[in-house]
Amino acid sequence: MKQKASAVLMAALSMGWALPSAADSTQARCEIYPKGSDKMQTMVPCTFGQRQGYITITREDGVTYELSPVGDRPGNFRDQDGRAVYRQSGLGEAGLIFRFPTQSVFVYWDNAASAGAAADNATAPFATKYEGGEYDATTLLRCKTAGDTEFGNCPAGILRMDGGQASIVIQSPHRAEFTVNFKTDAVNATVGDVTAKLNGDLWTVTRDNGEVYEVPLSAIEGG
Repeated sequence: MKQKASAVLMAALSMGWALPSAADSTQARCEIYPKGSDKMQTMVPCTFGQRQGYITITREDGVTYELSPVGDRPGNFRDQDGRAVYRQSGLGEAGLIFRFPTQSVFVYWDNAASAGAAADNATAPFATKYEGGEYDATTLLRCKTAGDTEFGNCPAGILRMDGGQASIVIQSPHRAEFTVNFKTDAVNATVGDVTAKLNGDLWTVTRDNGEVYEVPLSAIEGG
């Protein structure tokens, strides 16, 4: 039911529809990043709601964003304090990005990761250079094994290169680490064969053992 509601939300947002009352809100996961930073400040469960173009994001820690549409161009908003906010793609069907003057809010429809996990470094064993690690950024990727019907989360460390290229080290659901290289003309991995398909802003990477990983373009390119 949750996946169906999220699909309706995505369709409504992309086409500017008002959502029916049964599907105008959904449980989500909010990742907060300071402006211009790849270091996640906090991750918290949240509720995302949309009706007639107006958006409300309510974080479990008590913070609420009230966004009102501005002008005729989709994706332009003002928050409750009158500040300009911009909605961006970059997460594919996994969620949405909202750019505020001082921070970015990444809203993921998959809310499996908890705020408690974030406090203990949800992306362990990977850490950014700011945290004394070796990666430009870390993230949680949607993933599943060959026998799974639903996606979970897999931690990953990102090493970015020029030209929108990156090497992403992923810890699989079985806790084995491997690297996927996103190059200008190819995608390959350090273990076995992979097939990779880009749909909008989301790469879907399938290993030869049946594991599936979803990698947003924003993870590869940054920003």
